[in-house]
Amino acid sequence: MKLHKISIIVPILNEAENITLLLQTLLERVKYTHHEILLIDGGSTDNTVKIISEFIVNFEKWHHPNAKRCVDGLFEMKEENITIQLFSSKKGRAKQMNFGAQKATGNILYFLHADTFPPKHFDEFILKKVTEGYQAGCFRMKFDYLHPVLIVSQFFTRFNVNWCRGGDQSLFVRKSLFHELEGYNESYPIYEDCEFIHRLYEQEEFTVIPKSVVTSARKYREQGTWKLQYHFAVIHIKKSKGASPEELYAYYKKYVC
Repeated sequence: MKLHKISIIVPILNEAENITLLLQTLLERVKYTHHEILLIDGGSTDNTVKIISEFIVNFEKWHHPNAKRCVDGLFEMKEENITIQLFSSKKGRAKQMNFGAQKATGNILYFLHADTFPPKHFDEFILKKVTEGYQAGCFRMKFDYLHPVLIVSQFFTRFNVNWCRGGDQSLFVRKSLFHELEGYNESYPIYEDCEFIHRLYEQEEFTVIPKSVVTSARKYREQGTWKLQYHFAVIHIKKSKGASPEELYAYYKKYVC
């Protein structure tokens, strides 16, 4: 399994509240120590970048005196062979994830939202599926908020069908396949995860790992679960009927943002 290296790519924007916990969780739950974590900032205006740099400095000081801090907006931390790097890119999750894929040195890309936490030894589960021959896949998902609508929604993430997929479930894909499919479509300000996963399903090598990531339901709590789930359903239906990226985004801005 150590022949494979995973590049964990996390697009971030104003994640000061969550980023420290995410980094700690990733370091605690990774099994092998030859991977890398790439944080791709899309222009945060809060303390996200400062928190990450301080996290790295404190780790250098107390845990690993040989770790490096680089210049030009790039910070790097080493724990054994694990590295964490922070890059700046253009705003937009598709653009940020494509940028991360360009910088990745691993042969497996693992895209993770900043408010989603993978299970313990998530890298081992991914590598097992890769060695079984799967080119791409995701985990099941659970929300951190018990609501009837979300309980039903998360239940369906166990099924390996396209309409049960979403970016919050995280996504692994061989880098060679990612580039073959030309990555995320940057014309999608939203829905970029689902659009790319749809193309992955056309390759017929997608799998769902029977372990769950836990993702934040903060947007549901803020805007109302029934209301938000309804609008997300409408967006899915509009896309299935051929709506353009601009039409999807216009609806999202009107009813969700």
